[in-house]
Amino acid sequence: MEGIFGALLPLLLMFAIFYFLLIRPQQRRQKKIQEMHAALQKGDKIITIGGLHGTIDAIDENRIIVTVDGGNKLTFDRQAIREVVNQN
Repeated sequence: MEGIFGALLPLLLMFAIFYFLLIRPQQRRQKKIQEMHAALQKGDKIITIGGLHGTIDAIDENRIIVTVDGGNKLTFDRQAIREVVNQN
């Protein structure tokens, strides 16, 4: 019995360390990103994953239309938004 416990203890310890150092922080980051995507509004200044800076002109369930310098409008998936720079 003690041999089995002694063999499983390092595995359980490794799993606990793996969970608290990798899995849990990733879940928190993913939750923050989902909350940010849900809170997007027209007029928010954003940066896309590709580094494009613009302002949200229109938004629907899955896509957004971003106005960039010069008044050009580009369509992106909602998941392409990396961060909101300045919420209105």
